[in-house]
Parts: sequence; C-alpha cells; structure tokens
Amino acid sequence: GCNVPFTAALTAATKIPVIASGGIHNLGDIKSLLDAKAPGIIGAITGRAIYEGTLDVAEAQAFCDSYKG
Repeated sequence: GCNVPFTAALTAATKIPVIASGGIHNLGDIKSLLDAKAPGIIGAITGRAIYEGTLDVAEAQAFCDSYKG
C-alpha cells in the first residue's frame, strides 16, 4: 500500500502540494490517504492499479467526491 504516514509527514514539512505516488492498489488505499486528513495531499497516481484492474476509476472518483471523513 501507499506509505500514508510518510506522505502526510511530507505535506507537514512543506508548503508544496503533494501527489501520492506508489503503492496505490485499491479503494482502501485511497480511503487511507483521505483518512490521513493531510490537506497538502492533493491527488494520487493510480496508473498500475487501473491497468491491473484493482481500482475502478469511476468508483474511486465517486468515493472521493462523496467522502465526508
């Protein structure tokens, strides 16, 4: 999975927006990033997960759009 603690720490250490990359495998990984409540995380690269079919883009986008965390 995505290294959420490191990604969140990176956002706390910089004012530069962060795009999580590497380790995104499924919707659970997207939820973990959202649950981190790190406002500096502005997106995630999910290429391999889409290619391998472990993440549905429409489902992930709908989840993010409706996330209330």
